[in-house]
Amino acid sequence: MKTADRMRLLPPYLFAELDRLKTEARARGVDVVDLGVGDPEQPTPAAVVDRLCREAGDPANHRYPAYEGSALFRRTVAGYYQRRFGVRLDHDREVLAVIGSKEGISHLIWAFVDPGDVVLVPDPAYPVYRSQTLLAGGRPVLMPLEAGRGFFPDFGALRREDLERARIMFLNYPNNPTAAVATREQLAEAVAFARRHDILLCHDAAYVEMTYDGVVAPSVLEVPGAAEVALEFYSLSKPFNMTGWRIGAAVGNTVAVEALGRIKNNTDSGQFTAVQHAAVEALGGDWAESFIREMNAIYRRRRDLVVSHLSELGWEFQVPRGTFYVWAKPPGDRGSAEFASELLERTGVLVPPGTAYGPAGEGYVRIALCIDDRRLEEGLGRLKEGQQGF
Repeated sequence: MKTADRMRLLPPYLFAELDRLKTEARARGVDVVDLGVGDPEQPTPAAVVDRLCREAGDPANHRYPAYEGSALFRRTVAGYYQRRFGVRLDHDREVLAVIGSKEGISHLIWAFVDPGDVVLVPDPAYPVYRSQTLLAGGRPVLMPLEAGRGFFPDFGALRREDLERARIMFLNYPNNPTAAVATREQLAEAVAFARRHDILLCHDAAYVEMTYDGVVAPSVLEVPGAAEVALEFYSLSKPFNMTGWRIGAAVGNTVAVEALGRIKNNTDSGQFTAVQHAAVEALGGDWAESFIREMNAIYRRRRDLVVSHLSELGWEFQVPRGTFYVWAKPPGDRGSAEFASELLERTGVLVPPGTAYGPAGEGYVRIALCIDDRRLEEGLGRLKEGQQGF
Protein backbone atom coordinates (compact mmCIF):
# COMPACT_ATOMS: atom_id res chain seq x y z
CA MET A 1 0.00 0.00 0.00
CA LYS A 2 1.51 3.32 -1.10
CA THR A 3 1.41 6.30 1.21
CA ALA A 4 1.44 9.91 0.03
CA ASP A 5 4.74 11.29 -1.23
CA ARG A 6 4.68 13.92 1.53
CA MET A 7 5.24 11.18 4.11
CA ARG A 8 8.82 10.88 2.89
CA LEU A 9 9.42 14.43 4.08
CA LEU A 10 8.67 13.56 7.69
CA PRO A 11 11.31 12.15 10.01
CA PRO A 12 10.07 10.18 13.04
CA TYR A 13 8.55 12.63 15.52
CA LEU A 14 11.10 13.40 18.23
CA PHE A 15 9.03 12.54 21.27
CA ALA A 16 7.56 9.40 19.70
CA GLU A 17 11.13 8.33 18.97
CA LEU A 18 12.13 8.99 22.58
CA ASP A 19 9.21 6.85 23.72
CA ARG A 20 10.41 4.06 21.43
CA LEU A 21 13.97 4.21 22.78
CA LYS A 22 12.67 4.25 26.35
CA THR A 23 10.40 1.25 25.71
CA GLU A 24 13.22 -0.73 24.11
CA ALA A 25 15.59 0.03 26.99
CA ARG A 26 13.01 -0.98 29.59
CA ALA A 27 12.35 -4.21 27.67
CA ARG A 28 16.07 -4.97 28.16
CA GLY A 29 15.61 -4.51 31.89
CA VAL A 30 17.09 -0.99 32.07
CA ASP A 31 15.78 1.30 34.83
CA VAL A 32 15.39 4.40 32.65
CA VAL A 33 15.61 7.85 34.20
CA ASP A 34 13.69 9.93 31.67
CA LEU A 35 14.96 13.49 31.37
CA GLY A 36 13.51 13.82 27.90
CA VAL A 37 9.93 14.96 27.36
CA GLY A 38 8.66 18.23 28.84
CA ASP A 39 5.58 16.71 30.47
CA PRO A 40 4.96 17.87 34.05
CA GLU A 41 4.72 15.00 36.53
CA GLN A 42 2.79 17.13 39.01
CA PRO A 43 -1.03 16.78 38.93
CA THR A 44 -3.48 19.21 37.40
CA PRO A 45 -4.91 21.50 40.13
CA ALA A 46 -7.81 19.88 41.97
CA ALA A 47 -10.09 22.85 41.25
CA VAL A 48 -9.66 22.27 37.52
CA VAL A 49 -10.34 18.55 37.80
CA ASP A 50 -13.43 19.19 39.94
CA ARG A 51 -14.75 21.72 37.42
CA LEU A 52 -14.31 19.23 34.60
CA CYS A 53 -16.18 16.54 36.51
CA ARG A 54 -19.10 18.89 37.17
CA GLU A 55 -19.27 20.14 33.61
CA ALA A 56 -18.88 16.68 32.08
CA GLY A 57 -22.09 15.69 33.85
CA ASP A 58 -24.07 18.52 32.27
CA PRO A 59 -25.92 17.28 29.16
CA ALA A 60 -25.68 20.77 27.66
CA ASN A 61 -21.95 20.15 27.23
CA HIS A 62 -22.43 16.83 25.43
CA ARG A 63 -23.31 18.43 22.12
CA TYR A 64 -20.95 19.80 19.49
CA PRO A 65 -18.94 22.71 20.90
CA ALA A 66 -18.83 26.12 19.25
CA TYR A 67 -16.22 25.96 16.49
CA GLU A 68 -14.43 29.09 17.68
CA GLY A 69 -14.62 28.12 21.34
CA SER A 70 -17.27 29.07 23.86
CA ALA A 71 -17.90 32.75 24.46
CA LEU A 72 -17.09 32.19 28.14
CA PHE A 73 -13.70 30.65 27.34
CA ARG A 74 -12.81 33.39 24.88
CA ARG A 75 -13.86 36.15 27.29
CA THR A 76 -11.80 34.51 30.03
CA VAL A 77 -8.73 34.39 27.79
CA ALA A 78 -9.21 38.07 26.96
CA GLY A 79 -9.51 38.85 30.68
CA TYR A 80 -6.30 36.98 31.40
CA TYR A 81 -4.43 38.96 28.74
CA GLN A 82 -5.75 42.22 30.17
CA ARG A 83 -4.64 41.34 33.72
CA ARG A 84 -1.33 39.69 32.88
CA PHE A 85 -0.05 41.77 29.98
CA GLY A 86 -2.22 44.90 29.86
CA VAL A 87 -3.38 43.79 26.40
CA ARG A 88 -6.99 44.38 25.33
CA LEU A 89 -8.45 41.70 23.05
CA ASP A 90 -11.80 41.54 21.29
CA HIS A 91 -12.89 38.05 22.30
CA ASP A 92 -15.11 37.76 19.21
CA ARG A 93 -12.46 38.66 16.62
CA GLU A 94 -9.08 38.22 18.28
CA VAL A 95 -9.41 35.02 20.34
CA LEU A 96 -9.83 31.46 19.07
CA ALA A 97 -9.85 28.23 21.06
CA VAL A 98 -7.39 25.57 19.85
CA ILE A 99 -7.00 21.91 20.76
CA GLY A 100 -3.59 22.64 22.24
CA SER A 101 -0.94 24.89 20.69
CA LYS A 102 0.44 22.07 18.56
CA GLU A 103 -2.84 21.71 16.70
CA GLY A 104 -3.24 25.46 16.26
CA ILE A 105 0.30 25.99 15.03
CA SER A 106 0.00 23.12 12.57
CA HIS A 107 -3.23 24.41 11.05
CA LEU A 108 -1.99 28.00 10.95
CA ILE A 109 0.70 26.94 8.50
CA TRP A 110 -1.92 25.39 6.22
CA ALA A 111 -3.86 28.65 6.30
CA PHE A 112 -0.94 30.79 5.07
CA VAL A 113 1.62 28.69 3.22
CA ASP A 114 1.38 27.65 -0.42
CA PRO A 115 3.85 25.24 -2.06
CA GLY A 116 7.22 26.94 -2.40
CA ASP A 117 6.50 29.62 0.19
CA VAL A 118 9.10 30.22 2.90
CA VAL A 119 8.57 29.83 6.63
CA LEU A 120 11.26 31.27 8.90
CA VAL A 121 12.00 28.71 11.59
CA PRO A 122 14.35 29.12 14.58
CA ASP A 123 17.20 26.63 14.79
CA PRO A 124 17.06 24.86 17.23
CA ALA A 125 13.27 24.79 17.70
CA TYR A 126 10.18 22.78 18.52
CA PRO A 127 10.11 20.29 15.60
CA VAL A 128 6.48 20.96 14.60
CA TYR A 129 7.31 24.33 12.99
CA ARG A 130 9.51 22.62 10.42
CA SER A 131 7.58 19.38 9.93
CA GLN A 132 4.23 21.06 9.28
CA THR A 133 5.87 23.50 6.86
CA LEU A 134 7.16 20.54 4.88
CA LEU A 135 3.73 18.87 4.89
CA ALA A 136 2.17 22.05 3.50
CA GLY A 137 4.73 22.13 0.69
CA GLY A 138 6.54 25.12 2.17
CA ARG A 139 10.27 25.62 2.50
CA PRO A 140 11.68 26.05 6.02
CA VAL A 141 14.48 28.61 6.21
CA LEU A 142 16.41 28.22 9.42
CA MET A 143 17.33 31.14 11.67
CA PRO A 144 20.25 30.01 13.88
CA LEU A 145 19.92 30.74 17.61
CA GLU A 146 23.42 31.30 18.95
CA ALA A 147 24.49 31.47 22.57
CA GLY A 148 26.43 34.67 21.90
CA ARG A 149 23.20 36.42 20.88
CA GLY A 150 21.21 35.09 23.81
CA PHE A 151 19.59 32.56 21.50
CA PHE A 152 17.73 35.25 19.56
CA PRO A 153 17.84 35.26 15.73
CA ASP A 154 19.86 37.69 13.65
CA PHE A 155 17.27 39.00 11.20
CA GLY A 156 19.97 40.85 9.26
CA ALA A 157 21.51 37.52 8.22
CA LEU A 158 18.43 36.42 6.28
CA ARG A 159 18.66 36.49 2.49
CA ARG A 160 16.51 38.91 0.50
CA GLU A 161 15.25 36.18 -1.86
CA ASP A 162 14.01 34.17 1.13
CA LEU A 163 12.29 37.18 2.65
CA GLU A 164 10.45 37.87 -0.59
CA ARG A 165 8.72 34.47 -0.29
CA ALA A 166 8.40 34.38 3.50
CA ARG A 167 4.85 34.08 4.84
CA ILE A 168 5.32 33.19 8.51
CA MET A 169 8.11 33.68 11.03
CA PHE A 170 8.04 31.55 14.17
CA LEU A 171 9.43 32.70 17.49
CA ASN A 172 9.06 30.96 20.85
CA TYR A 173 9.95 32.70 24.12
CA PRO A 174 10.61 31.57 26.77
CA ASN A 175 12.32 29.23 24.38
CA ASN A 176 12.22 25.50 23.88
CA PRO A 177 14.84 24.06 23.88
CA THR A 178 17.36 26.79 24.85
CA ALA A 179 15.38 28.21 27.84
CA ALA A 180 16.20 31.78 26.72
CA VAL A 181 13.74 34.56 27.56
CA ALA A 182 13.26 37.38 25.06
CA THR A 183 12.94 40.97 26.20
CA ARG A 184 10.11 43.23 25.14
CA GLU A 185 12.68 45.18 23.09
CA GLN A 186 13.68 42.04 21.19
CA LEU A 187 10.06 41.23 20.46
CA ALA A 188 9.56 44.81 19.27
CA GLU A 189 12.45 44.25 16.86
CA ALA A 190 10.70 41.13 15.57
CA VAL A 191 7.39 42.98 15.13
CA ALA A 192 9.09 45.77 13.17
CA PHE A 193 10.86 43.20 10.99
CA ALA A 194 7.62 41.34 10.29
CA ARG A 195 5.83 44.56 9.38
CA ARG A 196 8.65 45.65 7.09
CA HIS A 197 8.55 42.38 5.13
CA ASP A 198 4.79 41.68 5.32
CA ILE A 199 5.28 38.45 7.31
CA LEU A 200 2.93 36.96 9.89
CA LEU A 201 4.83 36.71 13.18
CA CYS A 202 3.69 33.64 15.07
CA HIS A 203 4.79 33.72 18.71
CA ASP A 204 4.53 30.43 20.58
CA ALA A 205 4.13 31.51 24.22
CA ALA A 206 3.61 28.07 25.77
CA TYR A 207 6.13 28.81 28.55
CA VAL A 208 5.28 32.46 29.19
CA GLU A 209 4.41 31.82 32.86
CA MET A 210 7.55 29.79 33.59
CA THR A 211 10.33 32.17 34.61
CA TYR A 212 12.79 32.53 37.51
CA ASP A 213 14.99 34.96 39.38
CA GLY A 214 12.58 37.87 39.08
CA VAL A 215 12.26 37.60 35.29
CA VAL A 216 8.79 38.23 33.85
CA ALA A 217 8.26 37.10 30.26
CA PRO A 218 6.35 39.46 27.95
CA SER A 219 3.68 38.72 25.39
CA VAL A 220 4.51 39.84 21.87
CA LEU A 221 1.14 41.65 21.91
CA GLU A 222 2.51 44.07 24.51
CA VAL A 223 4.44 45.70 21.66
CA PRO A 224 2.38 48.63 20.30
CA GLY A 225 0.80 47.68 16.98
CA ALA A 226 1.85 44.04 17.24
CA ALA A 227 -1.65 42.74 16.53
CA GLU A 228 -1.31 44.15 13.01
CA VAL A 229 1.27 41.45 12.20
CA ALA A 230 1.37 38.94 15.08
CA LEU A 231 -0.56 35.95 16.32
CA GLU A 232 0.31 34.45 19.69
CA PHE A 233 -0.44 30.95 20.98
CA TYR A 234 -1.16 30.57 24.67
CA SER A 235 -1.34 27.08 26.18
CA LEU A 236 -2.58 25.82 29.54
CA SER A 237 -0.43 22.69 29.22
CA LYS A 238 2.68 23.82 31.05
CA PRO A 239 1.59 26.39 33.69
CA PHE A 240 -1.33 24.26 34.93
CA ASN A 241 0.06 20.74 34.33
CA MET A 242 -2.60 20.14 31.68
CA THR A 243 -0.58 18.64 28.82
CA GLY A 244 -3.10 15.85 28.26
CA TRP A 245 -6.13 18.15 28.31
CA ARG A 246 -5.29 19.79 24.94
CA ILE A 247 -6.58 23.30 25.38
CA GLY A 248 -5.13 26.65 24.39
CA ALA A 249 -5.87 29.83 22.47
CA ALA A 250 -4.68 31.73 19.42
CA VAL A 251 -4.88 35.47 20.00
CA GLY A 252 -4.06 38.63 18.10
CA ASN A 253 -4.18 39.39 14.38
CA THR A 254 -7.78 39.21 13.14
CA VAL A 255 -6.88 37.98 9.65
CA ALA A 256 -4.87 35.10 11.13
CA VAL A 257 -7.59 34.27 13.67
CA GLU A 258 -10.22 34.16 10.93
CA ALA A 259 -8.05 32.08 8.57
CA LEU A 260 -7.06 29.61 11.26
CA GLY A 261 -10.70 29.35 12.32
CA ARG A 262 -11.77 28.57 8.77
CA ILE A 263 -9.19 25.79 8.48
CA LYS A 264 -10.35 24.39 11.81
CA ASN A 265 -14.04 24.60 10.84
CA ASN A 266 -13.25 22.27 7.94
CA THR A 267 -10.97 19.98 9.96
CA ASP A 268 -12.15 19.51 13.54
CA SER A 269 -15.23 20.18 15.64
CA GLY A 270 -13.61 22.09 18.47
CA GLN A 271 -12.57 21.16 22.00
CA PHE A 272 -15.05 19.47 24.38
CA THR A 273 -16.95 22.28 26.09
CA ALA A 274 -16.39 20.75 29.54
CA VAL A 275 -12.63 21.03 28.99
CA GLN A 276 -13.11 24.70 28.06
CA HIS A 277 -14.97 25.23 31.35
CA ALA A 278 -12.06 23.61 33.18
CA ALA A 279 -9.68 26.01 31.42
CA VAL A 280 -11.88 28.91 32.55
CA GLU A 281 -11.43 27.67 36.12
CA ALA A 282 -7.64 27.75 35.66
CA LEU A 283 -7.39 31.14 33.97
CA GLY A 284 -9.98 32.84 36.16
CA GLY A 285 -9.32 31.21 39.53
CA ASP A 286 -8.08 33.41 42.38
CA TRP A 287 -5.69 30.57 43.28
CA ALA A 288 -3.98 30.48 39.86
CA GLU A 289 -1.15 32.96 40.47
CA SER A 290 -0.06 31.28 43.70
CA PHE A 291 -0.21 27.87 42.01
CA ILE A 292 2.06 29.05 39.20
CA ARG A 293 4.50 30.51 41.75
CA GLU A 294 4.60 27.21 43.61
CA MET A 295 5.27 25.27 40.43
CA ASN A 296 8.00 27.68 39.38
CA ALA A 297 9.63 27.28 42.79
CA ILE A 298 9.76 23.52 42.23
CA TYR A 299 11.34 23.93 38.80
CA ARG A 300 13.77 26.56 40.05
CA ARG A 301 14.96 24.17 42.77
CA ARG A 302 15.46 21.42 40.20
CA ARG A 303 17.17 23.84 37.83
CA ASP A 304 19.64 24.79 40.54
CA LEU A 305 20.33 21.13 41.25
CA VAL A 306 21.06 20.40 37.60
CA VAL A 307 23.16 23.54 37.19
CA SER A 308 25.27 22.61 40.22
CA HIS A 309 25.97 19.09 38.94
CA LEU A 310 26.70 20.16 35.36
CA SER A 311 29.09 22.86 36.59
CA GLU A 312 31.07 20.22 38.48
CA LEU A 313 31.19 18.07 35.36
CA GLY A 314 32.48 20.90 33.15
CA TRP A 315 29.45 21.26 30.89
CA GLU A 316 28.78 24.51 29.03
CA PHE A 317 25.39 26.20 29.49
CA GLN A 318 23.60 29.43 30.25
CA VAL A 319 21.65 29.35 33.50
CA PRO A 320 18.00 29.04 32.41
CA ARG A 321 15.73 31.99 33.20
CA GLY A 322 12.60 30.32 31.89
CA THR A 323 10.91 27.03 30.87
CA PHE A 324 11.69 23.76 32.62
CA TYR A 325 14.65 22.86 30.41
CA VAL A 326 18.41 23.06 30.69
CA TRP A 327 20.16 23.34 27.31
CA ALA A 328 23.72 22.22 27.83
CA LYS A 329 26.84 21.11 25.98
CA PRO A 330 28.77 18.13 27.43
CA PRO A 331 32.56 18.23 27.29
CA GLY A 332 34.34 16.33 24.54
CA ASP A 333 33.88 16.08 20.80
CA ARG A 334 31.09 13.51 20.54
CA GLY A 335 28.10 14.45 18.42
CA SER A 336 24.81 15.01 20.21
CA ALA A 337 23.16 11.83 18.93
CA GLU A 338 26.18 9.69 19.76
CA PHE A 339 26.41 11.16 23.25
CA ALA A 340 22.70 10.67 23.97
CA SER A 341 22.74 7.10 22.67
CA GLU A 342 25.83 6.17 24.67
CA LEU A 343 24.46 7.86 27.77
CA LEU A 344 21.28 5.77 27.59
CA GLU A 345 23.28 2.60 26.98
CA ARG A 346 25.79 3.19 29.78
CA THR A 347 23.62 4.79 32.45
CA GLY A 348 19.95 4.39 31.59
CA VAL A 349 19.56 8.19 31.49
CA LEU A 350 17.48 9.42 28.55
CA VAL A 351 18.06 12.91 27.11
CA PRO A 352 17.18 14.13 23.61
CA PRO A 353 20.13 15.11 21.41
CA GLY A 354 20.27 18.75 20.38
CA THR A 355 20.22 17.86 16.68
CA ALA A 356 16.63 16.62 17.11
CA TYR A 357 15.70 20.34 17.29
CA GLY A 358 17.78 21.40 14.30
CA PRO A 359 21.36 21.45 13.00
CA ALA A 360 22.34 24.31 15.33
CA GLY A 361 21.64 21.97 18.24
CA GLU A 362 24.72 19.91 17.47
CA GLY A 363 26.84 19.48 20.57
CA TYR A 364 23.92 20.09 22.97
CA VAL A 365 21.41 17.96 24.82
CA ARG A 366 18.21 19.08 26.52
CA ILE A 367 17.45 18.13 30.11
CA ALA A 368 13.82 18.40 31.22
CA LEU A 369 13.01 19.09 34.87
CA CYS A 370 9.72 17.17 34.77
CA ILE A 371 10.71 14.41 37.15
CA ASP A 372 10.56 14.16 40.93
CA ASP A 373 13.59 15.33 42.88
CA ARG A 374 14.70 11.86 43.98
CA ARG A 375 14.80 10.48 40.45
CA LEU A 376 16.41 13.66 39.16
CA GLU A 377 19.22 13.32 41.70
CA GLU A 378 19.61 9.66 40.77
CA GLY A 379 19.85 10.54 37.10
CA LEU A 380 22.45 13.23 37.77
CA GLY A 381 24.44 10.78 39.86
CA ARG A 382 24.41 8.26 37.01
CA LEU A 383 25.41 11.02 34.62
CA LYS A 384 28.46 11.75 36.74
CA GLU A 385 29.47 8.11 36.91
CA GLY A 386 28.84 7.56 33.22
CA GLN A 387 30.78 10.62 32.09
CA GLN A 388 33.89 9.33 33.81
CA GLY A 389 33.91 6.41 31.39
CA PHE A 390 33.27 8.40 28.23
